Amino acid sequence: MANNMNNKNYLTVKELADLLKISRQAIIKKINNGQIKAEKAGRDYVIFRENLEGILYDDLTDKLKDEIRNGVAKVVREYGDVLKKLGRE
Repeated sequence: MANNMNNKNYLTVKELADLLKISRQAIIKKINNGQIKAEKAGRDYVIFRENLEGILYDDLTDKLKDEIRNGVAKVVREYGDVLKKLGRE
């Protein structure tokens, strides 16, 4: 299934539900509430990949975003040389 998702410009409701680990009904509710931008495709909806960034990161609080940013900066600071070497492999 992951291969199939990587080759498309969109995700189905089921695929997005699996990715977010929530129910299909929760995704449909978010679509109906306007929280997720989707287009009707037959009896189902599709969510285009270009709209995923907002969906995947909207639930993060500013504090959590700062923690992630600080964690990444620390890893780069402490392991930057190793990361560069791994990037060349």
